[in-house]
Amino acid sequence: MSMEEVPQGEQHSQADEADLLVPYDVYTSNGVEIGTQQKSASMRKFIERIRHDGLYVLDLRETDRRIRVAAKFLSRFPPERILAVSQRQYGQKPVRMFASVTGVSATSERMVPGSLTNPNLPGYVEPKVLVVADPATDQQALTEAVSIGIPVVGLCDVNNDTRNVDLVIPTNNKGRASLATIYWLLARELLREQKKLEAGQAFTPTIEDFQAPL
Repeated sequence: MSMEEVPQGEQHSQADEADLLVPYDVYTSNGVEIGTQQKSASMRKFIERIRHDGLYVLDLRETDRRIRVAAKFLSRFPPERILAVSQRQYGQKPVRMFASVTGVSATSERMVPGSLTNPNLPGYVEPKVLVVADPATDQQALTEAVSIGIPVVGLCDVNNDTRNVDLVIPTNNKGRASLATIYWLLARELLREQKKLEAGQAFTPTIEDFQAPL
């Protein structure tokens, strides 16, 4: 059976679900796995199948795994030296909430050219790592991060070019519920890696708290 022929709902087992950060249906009900009808060569390896309507579907097990990897990686940096950015409308509140609960720095407005490279600018910052909601819409920040040689963690959809992203989190980076879910999970797992939240301790913000208004 080819990737295109795998019926919806038959891609995971109970064993797979037991190992996920959240139940499988939390991901699917928020559209985390739903990509676009166009794919880039660099995102091909993250695609699980193609829906009947032509939309590519991402492998949620890989999304889940990479959220863990990203949280572990980010925990190596002082929170204030992590810069999370999003110019995408639905990514702005999730980024601000991510910053609020973890202590990282955030920019949810237009990135002023030179913000990472020109010390004479009033808004100049010196991050050690950059987190982008979309490598395409956050291109200015991405370009400057590459020029100063800091690593980039990027939420990447099926159609994204990932050449300058060091750690890809494959996800729907256009939907408001999907973006809220990813940043909520990333915040929770980062706090756990930093030992600020115990494994069994409740993470009080909800995914809805991270969700941008309509």
